[in-house]
Amino acid sequence: MSKRFLLFSIVVVAVLTAGYYLYRTQRPNSTRTIKVLNWIRKPDLNSSWIIQAGTRCQEAPFIFPTTGVVGFLWDDSFRVGHHHQGIDIFAGTEIGTTEVIAVYPGYLTRLSDWRSSVIVRVPEDPLHPGRQIWLYYTHMANKEGESFISEEFPPGTYEKWIDTGTLLGYQGNYSGDPNNPTGIHLHFSIVLDDGQGNYRNELEIKNTLDPSPYLGLDLNAHHNDGEIPVCE
Repeated sequence: MSKRFLLFSIVVVAVLTAGYYLYRTQRPNSTRTIKVLNWIRKPDLNSSWIIQAGTRCQEAPFIFPTTGVVGFLWDDSFRVGHHHQGIDIFAGTEIGTTEVIAVYPGYLTRLSDWRSSVIVRVPEDPLHPGRQIWLYYTHMANKEGESFISEEFPPGTYEKWIDTGTLLGYQGNYSGDPNNPTGIHLHFSIVLDDGQGNYRNELEIKNTLDPSPYLGLDLNAHHNDGEIPVCE
C-alpha cells in the first residue's frame, strides 16, 4: 500500500467520522419533531405525554411551568450550528389560554420593551448553593406582540418578589415577526449569572444550564433519541 493511498484513506475516514459526529450532535431530532407535530394536530391521541402545570417530578426543586408536551429539549438543534438554550413546552390549545406559572421563588423583572418575556432572579441556586441563576420564560404574546403576561407585571417591572406557582401569563406564539409566528408554546431556560449580579445572554447555550436535574426529567437532547420526556 502506497503512502499516498494510506494518507488518502486516513483523510476519508476522518471526514466521514467528523460528518457523522456533526450529524449526530447538530441535527434536528426528526423523530421527536414528527411526534410533536402529530400531537399538536390530535392532542387527545397521546394524553400520557402531557405534564400538568405545577407537577413536581421525582424530588426536583422546580415544579413544571405550564401544561403541555415537552417537544424540544436543551441542546436540540434546528439547523447546523444551532443549539437550543432551553425547553419548549406545547399545550396543544388555543393561543392565550394555557397558564404559565413560576417554577421557583425569586425576583421578577420585565424590561420596558419585553412583550412576551419575563426573567426571575434566584439568589440561591437550589442545586449549587452560593450561585445565583435566572429563570427565563418567553413567547407569552400573540404574533402581533399583544402580551399575555399577567397584568401584575407590566413593562418596566423590576425585582418584584414572586413565589412558586405565581401566575406569570399564558402561552403564545410571538417571534418578533408577525409573518413568522412560532407554534403556541412556552420556552423556558435557566440562565447563568455573569458574576456581577446580571444575567448572561440567553441566546448562547454556554450561558444556560441543562434543566434536567432542576425539573426531574431527562431534558438533554444528547440523551434522547426521539422520545417525548414524561414525568414518572
